[in-house]
Amino acid sequence: MNRSLLIGLLMALSLVGIADAVYLSLHVAAGTPLVCDIGAGLDGCNTVANSPYSLFLGIPLAYYGLVFYAVFFALSLLASFFPPRKRLYGALALLSLLSAASSVGFLYVQFALIKAVCIYCVLSAVLTFCSLPVAVLLFRRFSPQPPALAA
Repeated sequence: MNRSLLIGLLMALSLVGIADAVYLSLHVAAGTPLVCDIGAGLDGCNTVANSPYSLFLGIPLAYYGLVFYAVFFALSLLASFFPPRKRLYGALALLSLLSAASSVGFLYVQFALIKAVCIYCVLSAVLTFCSLPVAVLLFRRFSPQPPALAA
């Protein structure tokens, strides 16, 4: 995979994440129920959204998701305009790792504590799990390496 394709994938994943987080954030702000009656055990969106676990420091998790995906998109966009930069690719890889780890925690809370599953939360987790290998590959394959010291 070339650099442009990897960056494009990260941008696409973050745009889907932004759409997901905007939908959730709008419903949180309006206090309206989520549409999620799809069956198959994935219809617990409102149970999850109305649980005490849906807030962190008094702020809805949907807002954190929106900020995360917006920052991730912005960094991906910067990466598309500039030549390879180790710090920028490292920031994308680190954010991907942190978001994937957070998603594992959020999924645990849904399955083990709330005993309900939100399809929008699962979508966000899938997006973060998909972004991790892409961001790590971008970092490992395309980060500039410092010149070797002559002995």
